[in-house]
Amino acid sequence: MLIVSSNKGKIKEIEAVLSSYGFSFQVLGKEYPVLYVEEDGNDFSDNALIKAKAYAERYSITSLADDSGLEVDSLDGRPGVQSARYAGVDAKDEDRVRKLLEELKDVPLEKRSARFKCCICVYDPKSKRPIFAEGVCEGRITTSPRGTNGFGYDPVFEVEGFNGRTMAELSMEEKNTVSHRARALMDLSKKIS
Repeated sequence: MLIVSSNKGKIKEIEAVLSSYGFSFQVLGKEYPVLYVEEDGNDFSDNALIKAKAYAERYSITSLADDSGLEVDSLDGRPGVQSARYAGVDAKDEDRVRKLLEELKDVPLEKRSARFKCCICVYDPKSKRPIFAEGVCEGRITTSPRGTNGFGYDPVFEVEGFNGRTMAELSMEEKNTVSHRARALMDLSKKIS
C-alpha cells in the first residue's frame, strides 16, 4: 500500500497504527514520485479520494491518502479544508499557528472549542472502489503553543480528557489512541482487515 504523503509525522502515525495489521507500506520517493494533485474538494473526504485515486491509477498500487484539518467553532469551522494553506501556500507550521492565535486573540478560552478531523481513503486501482474512514478528536485552542511531540496545530490543541495537555505534550503512544488520524486508522483497519 502506498502512503500518499510526504509528511514524516503522518507517515509515522499511519505506520504505527496499521503495521500491526500486517500491512506493508511504500512511501513517495524514487519509485513513486510525488504527483501534483489539486485538492479542490468541498470537504476532507473529497480531497482524500482525489489524492488516493490519482496515485493508485498512476502507479497501479493500492493507495492510502488522508485529508485532515482543524475546525474552530468560533471561526465558523475555519481553517477546515484550508488548514495546511491557512497562512499561505508556502507557510510553515509556526506561521499557521501564529495566524490562528492572532484570529483568536479576543476569544476567551471557554469559547475556543475545536476539533481535529481526518478522513482517510484507500483506493484500489483494480476494483476502483474507495474505502473511507473518519476520525474526530475534540478539544480547544490554547493561548500559546506547548509541547514538542507533534506537528501542525498540535502545540495549540488542548485534547479533551487529557488534563489540559496539548496534542504536542502527549507521548506517541497516547497520541496514537486519541488523535483524529489514529481514530480514522482504527476505523479503517476494521473495514479492510
